[in-house]
Amino acid sequence: MLILCCLVANRNYAQTDTVKRALPDSQQVMTGKNLLPGVVVTGRKNALTLLPDKKVFEVGKDILSQNGSASDVLNGLPSVSVSPQGQVLLRGNPGVTVLINGRRSGLTQGNMLEQLQAAQIERIEVITSPSARYDAAGATGIINIILKKNHKAGFNGQVQITAGFPNDTRFNPSLNYQSDRFNFFSTLGIRKSDYRGLYASEQVTPAYTLAMDQKENRHDDGKMLYTGMDYRLTDKQTMTLAYLWNGTHDHDKTWLDYHYYHEVTDSIRQREGESWEHRNYNQLEYNYTRLFNQSGRKWTVDVQYDWWNSRKNWQLFTGKIYPERVAYPAMRTNNDNASHDLLLQTDWVQPLGTSSRLEAGIKTEARNVRYDFLAEQQQDSGYKVYDGMNSGIRYREHIQGAYLQGNHKRGKWNYLAGIRLEYTAIGLRGAGEVYEEHKNYLRVFPSLHIDYSVNEITTLQVHYSSRISRPALAQLSPFAELTDITSRYTGNPQLNPSYTSLCELGLLRRSGKFTVNPTLFYQHTMSPFAEYTWRNAHGVFITMPVNISGESRVGLELTMQYSAVSALQLSMDGNLFYFRQSGQYDGFDFAYNGFNCSGRISAQVKLPYGIGMQVRCNARGTDPAAQSVTRSLYWVDMGLNKKLWSDRLSLVADATNILDTRRYYTRMEKKDYLLNTMSRFNGARLRVSVVYKLTKEAAVRQAKTGNRS
Repeated sequence: MLILCCLVANRNYAQTDTVKRALPDSQQVMTGKNLLPGVVVTGRKNALTLLPDKKVFEVGKDILSQNGSASDVLNGLPSVSVSPQGQVLLRGNPGVTVLINGRRSGLTQGNMLEQLQAAQIERIEVITSPSARYDAAGATGIINIILKKNHKAGFNGQVQITAGFPNDTRFNPSLNYQSDRFNFFSTLGIRKSDYRGLYASEQVTPAYTLAMDQKENRHDDGKMLYTGMDYRLTDKQTMTLAYLWNGTHDHDKTWLDYHYYHEVTDSIRQREGESWEHRNYNQLEYNYTRLFNQSGRKWTVDVQYDWWNSRKNWQLFTGKIYPERVAYPAMRTNNDNASHDLLLQTDWVQPLGTSSRLEAGIKTEARNVRYDFLAEQQQDSGYKVYDGMNSGIRYREHIQGAYLQGNHKRGKWNYLAGIRLEYTAIGLRGAGEVYEEHKNYLRVFPSLHIDYSVNEITTLQVHYSSRISRPALAQLSPFAELTDITSRYTGNPQLNPSYTSLCELGLLRRSGKFTVNPTLFYQHTMSPFAEYTWRNAHGVFITMPVNISGESRVGLELTMQYSAVSALQLSMDGNLFYFRQSGQYDGFDFAYNGFNCSGRISAQVKLPYGIGMQVRCNARGTDPAAQSVTRSLYWVDMGLNKKLWSDRLSLVADATNILDTRRYYTRMEKKDYLLNTMSRFNGARLRVSVVYKLTKEAAVRQAKTGNRS
């Protein structure tokens, strides 16, 4: 019964459209000094392409992926989900690394993926068992978001305008110009979005019962620019220089009511909060690619420099309104953060005959972060520091990596074996040198991929990889916002990395109408992260991440696509796993085991008058943990599109969470208290967009891959 519940939830990735694509310059046929014309390929292409080593999702092919943000797109991918707080999960596990154009980016931290608009994304790659050429970070795997560039000769582009309710206004022009040697590309994104959050909790203790209700209005203003140039030095040498900027200005308001009672209401408190946050993120990237006369031989060099800063201020006002009115001292907090990150990487691909290939590369990355936090409480005519919260951290991270891997094809067999070596040095110091931590670890990460082609449509896969999960800055920082007087999240500077070994056994079968990809997986993690919650002497619930001894998962992932007729595309995916964990922290035993499942099912149909429609049903089973359990939930999304003027103009409408059922109910019970919570990050949302192509065959392509495999 549990399996059936999980597999009834899925989504659609298959909209069949005619695709006309000219081959990139590097793939055109050379004859002496003459360049043969580019080949035009015409055929049907699904939104989701299942490959032996990854799942590739093309954003523009799916109706429900054409509006909204990167978070909305990720919520439609097989076995991928994004929590209301912006945390990305793969197979129900948060240990996934999200990359932008194959590189780590500040846009993947926290809830920043909301700032990256779907119209700026070309495709997304989901890699559950990465090879040695990828960074070892990410216990569950890698999600790689590829931004758009153009490859059409001459001037091309398109403009997308979106409006929504609650307010979701977006303006996305993409302009490109390509000549014989130059390709200039530029994509701009402007958005103004509103969110309406609802939260509630109930605390039951021997002394009292507390019911809390919270309303939250969030307004985000965001601007993003991705621009750059490809320059072809020769027929075999290309350079790319690109710049990515994202700036946001958020203005949030919260209203919290606290009802204390035994049999009747004893008192009622209220807290109002208002915050302003400014963020600026900058990224410069450079790529040099050198091809050779020998087919497949390639050398690439990549340089990336990121720098960002953010500042967030809260104003908090608290008072009692029953049985009498009492105003408490006002509070204010300030977060001031900045970071600099420099990455250098070079890769070499060397064919060995016609059926083998050798790859090698080295990488170095240095990251420095400043994080300052100040909380103050009003006193007389001024403010004083609240509870000693006037400090910060200085975080330094240096990663040195190198890999070597070989690929060999023999008959129906394909082997890929590699090894990666990474040395990490981390320094964590409290501002004012209150505390200091230094951690260095050297680790070897082997990987092995064996694929066997049973026939032209069926492939068997056996994959193994080892991974590392390093604590994020938010998990290390011991400071937290104080918007809620009853609960608080804080980081843990003592948190250590966790190590994971992953084995997969999969089958990929692709026929004309039906594609199926079942995968059995086993994952063992040493020192995984777990959230520990306790109640302090003041009755405040404190949650922080800790390391426990270990966790094992064994599960089944299933992805299917079916197209009985050209007008109807069906797809589904499901994920079911059993987990067992062990360990203790502060006297609490984390030993626990249970099941978890999730899935979605989707249908995309072509209606009369050239209208396309997509309906997607999402579901997630009960999520048990050592300290709490979260109830199952489901939600429904729907979209429509219509193309006009020979595909020059497109109209797209979508409705997400249309039944307003995406609410997270969690129950935590201990000997001395019971805590029930409900979180609804946002309700139903309606959006309509218009896309106009400046040229009839305007097209976009992926960002230049270089060594971004």
